[in-house]
Amino acid sequence: MSGALRNKYQLLEEIGRGRFGIIFRCYSADNGCFYAAKVIDKSTLDDSTDRACLENEPKIMALLSPHPNIVSIVGAFDSSSSDGSLAVVMELCGPQTLYDRIARAGRAMQEPDVASLMKQLLLGVAHCHRLGVAHRDIKPENVFFDQRGATLKLGDFGSAVWLGGGPASDVVGTPYYVAPEILTGREYGEKVDVWSCGVILYIMLSGGIPPFYGESAEEIFSAVVRANLRFPPKLFRSASASAKDLIRKMVCRDASRRISAEQALSEHQIYSLISLAFCLLKKPSSSSSNKHQS
Repeated sequence: MSGALRNKYQLLEEIGRGRFGIIFRCYSADNGCFYAAKVIDKSTLDDSTDRACLENEPKIMALLSPHPNIVSIVGAFDSSSSDGSLAVVMELCGPQTLYDRIARAGRAMQEPDVASLMKQLLLGVAHCHRLGVAHRDIKPENVFFDQRGATLKLGDFGSAVWLGGGPASDVVGTPYYVAPEILTGREYGEKVDVWSCGVILYIMLSGGIPPFYGESAEEIFSAVVRANLRFPPKLFRSASASAKDLIRKMVCRDASRRISAEQALSEHQIYSLISLAFCLLKKPSSSSSNKHQS
């Protein structure tokens, strides 16, 4: 582990594990603040693409910071040897991820909550895309919250790529959330992230059920490529028409017809979803309240 990292930060307990590294809570004696340190053993990276992505992660995070809906980078420590370690020090988020919130709900989440979360996620994603960055692995496990649990923050940019040199073509992502154009070997752009966000929106409104599933990764991939999007009435009984319409526009197999993160925000899709959801939450009128009191 980098000596420079240990000189500047005191590593405390392990708070998480990712595909490539271990995340520790750490303490800075310089300012008395706590942070999160993601430590990666570079000797375990066999794939050159993985190595390039992880070495670019701190650069991409620095490009994106600061933004209220992006996990901010504090510093990076990279040993010179190829078998050394890479450490990225970031703001310390709260203990829960969006995955935890969905699991805790155990059923379809309330539309006002869903709309607020999706708006924040799309604000972060749109910021990435404006700067030419595609995250490529957006999933609930990579969506965090601040210490108060109020502000959503997109994190884990280990698979992110800067698209300034043109579209990408390598296969990355997580089965349930990966876009079909990645799986079919075609060149793709930042709209792969919009697909992933649409899948998350579907899952939050369905009570944790993904739109495309299977018994194995291969079956899931096949279902994703077919992209036969359905809204079972049993799962979407309480979902508004505008919510389902937004999902259709985001989880669109044809990337050229899929809306962008900017469009989802500028067309006020999310805002109208919030408004409609609040209207659906019927409040007792003052007359009915008086009747109950009499």
